[in-house]
Amino acid sequence: MSTIAVSRSIAAPVDVVWAIFTDLPGRPEWLSTVDAVEVLTPGPFAAGIRWRETRTLGGDVTVTEELLAAEVEVRQRCVITSPGSGVDYTLTYTFRPVEVGRAHGGTMVGAVFEGHLSSRASRAVAFFLGGLAARTAEGALRRDLDALAAACADPMASSAA
Repeated sequence: MSTIAVSRSIAAPVDVVWAIFTDLPGRPEWLSTVDAVEVLTPGPFAAGIRWRETRTLGGDVTVTEELLAAEVEVRQRCVITSPGSGVDYTLTYTFRPVEVGRAHGGTMVGAVFEGHLSSRASRAVAFFLGGLAARTAEGALRRDLDALAAACADPMASSAA
C-alpha cells in the first residue's frame, strides 16, 4: 500500500470551498485535467453518490474512472474510492476552518491518497516504479488543490457557491 498526504491553505471560508469541491458537473471548469463528469447517482452530494470522471493525463492519455463518495461529513470530510486497473485507491479530503493567524477565515484542505495493489502484476510494477508513481500522485494532488484554491478565489465561483 502507498500513502501520500498533501495539504493547502485556501483563502476562502469552508462553505465556499465545500460548495465548489462538491459541484461535480462544475469540476471541468476549474480542474484543467478534467474533461468531463457524468453523475451516475441523482441528488445532492452525499455518501453513496457515484460519478465518472474523464481526465487527460501527461502524454495526452485519457482515463475515465468511476468514483464513489463512500463517506461524507458535510463541510468537514469526504472519502472517495475508486477501483482501478491493478490498484484500488481511496482519497480522503478534510476541510478545516482556519481560526488563527494570517489565514484566519480561510480553509485548510488536506488530501490523503491510499493506493492498494490488487493484482500480482501491479505489485511487480510498483516495485520498480513505486517512487515515480508516488511523486506523480503527489504532484497531481497538489495541482488539484491549487486549482481548487484558484476557483475559490474567483469572484464568480464564490458567488455561485
